[in-house]
Amino acid sequence: MTLDTVLTRIDDDLDAALDRLMTLLRIPSISTDPAYKDDCQKAADWLVADLAALGVKAEARPTPGHPMVVGHVGDGAPHVLFYGHYDVQPVDPLELWTRDPFDPAIEDTANGKVIRGRGTADDKGQLMTFVEACRAWKAVHGDWPCKITFLFEGEEESGSPSLIPFLKGNADELSQPDIALICDTSMFNRQTPAITTMLRGLLGEEITITGPDKDLHSGYFGGAAMNPIRALSRIIAALHDENGRVTVPGFYDGVAELPDAIKAQWEALGFDADAFLGDVGLNTPAGEAGRSVLEQVWARPTCEVNGITGGYTGDGFKTVLPSKASAKISFRLVGQQDPHAIRKSFRAMVQDLLPPDCKVEFHEHGASPASVMATDNPAFEAARQALSDEWPNDAAFLGSGGSIPIAGYFKDYLGLDSMLIGFGLEDDQLHSPNEKYDLASFHKGIRSWARVLDAIR
Repeated sequence: MTLDTVLTRIDDDLDAALDRLMTLLRIPSISTDPAYKDDCQKAADWLVADLAALGVKAEARPTPGHPMVVGHVGDGAPHVLFYGHYDVQPVDPLELWTRDPFDPAIEDTANGKVIRGRGTADDKGQLMTFVEACRAWKAVHGDWPCKITFLFEGEEESGSPSLIPFLKGNADELSQPDIALICDTSMFNRQTPAITTMLRGLLGEEITITGPDKDLHSGYFGGAAMNPIRALSRIIAALHDENGRVTVPGFYDGVAELPDAIKAQWEALGFDADAFLGDVGLNTPAGEAGRSVLEQVWARPTCEVNGITGGYTGDGFKTVLPSKASAKISFRLVGQQDPHAIRKSFRAMVQDLLPPDCKVEFHEHGASPASVMATDNPAFEAARQALSDEWPNDAAFLGSGGSIPIAGYFKDYLGLDSMLIGFGLEDDQLHSPNEKYDLASFHKGIRSWARVLDAIR
């Protein structure tokens, strides 16, 4: 049997695949709301039954929260672990939905047909593209392309509190695969598939500077007393130089230059930096001088001030010299940057810039390193070529400005590199009213996974 036979089977079975997806979408598996606990269990049980129908030995494993669905099937090499999540975001504000979020339907839009409903793109539709590819393969071949472990989480949208303990507790079982496949990502655009190979890490710090022991009258004390907002402003201003580089000592330790091959792929994407900034009312890149916008958001580290408080912020005017001033500062990290070393260096820098009569308190808000995938693994190029065969444009290895913790968890706790392949689009309205998943993303996503499995086996 050839790959074309599997692809034909996928095309012929699309209506049935959509019916199965619709059934899963109708289950309101909102993980963050205890009122939907039974629905999360129902979604897990549905997936177990669907995998079992394919001959997968699967079960819903209990956790302190919602179940983990684990299944094993096949033999031979490679051994892949496929990850997705069956829980969804709350639907509020409900009045902004054009239909019941748990009554999914196919709708016509200016960009083609879409599947409308909560969880369509994040992540039930994406999860089922892989399951349906496996279903078609099994129907045609009577067996499996390789050994597959399925891992479906039920708490991704509520912070994954059970995930790390589960990975640690089941490491002997889950660390056997050669690579992890993660579907919770997007394409570059409707015509261009992608494999996300770089995820920025994240370090959060909140600083509170205290000057006088109480708010002061600025007429009585202004000029003589140190204003903590003034001290905070000086610190914030010192975090970047005139070229947009972060000035925290040692900040760029572990930051590598972008490989020429990856840079060439990004240049070939036809990214419109003017439109990217223009869509949000801007026109001038503000990151490191001499770096493209894609480099700035995918491959370079950042330091951003996310919020500032201090003094009187109500209506009207109050001539107060405040006792305290605070700022929330986040660092996006790349390459081999060490978040803990950066935290230490940042705090030392703040202390050095602190004027007399001021003291500072630090409150940490997480520290996770970047994830950089081993693209020299032949499976990555094989998968990229397979995706290119399905879509109009060649696939590219992309970076991501955000963070996808599961990839780092797989590396840290299971020793697995991850290949992140998804078929979402930037207009899918994830976490928002009227979430959708393009019908083409679902259909061609199934075909894409069949091609990838054929290419890497």
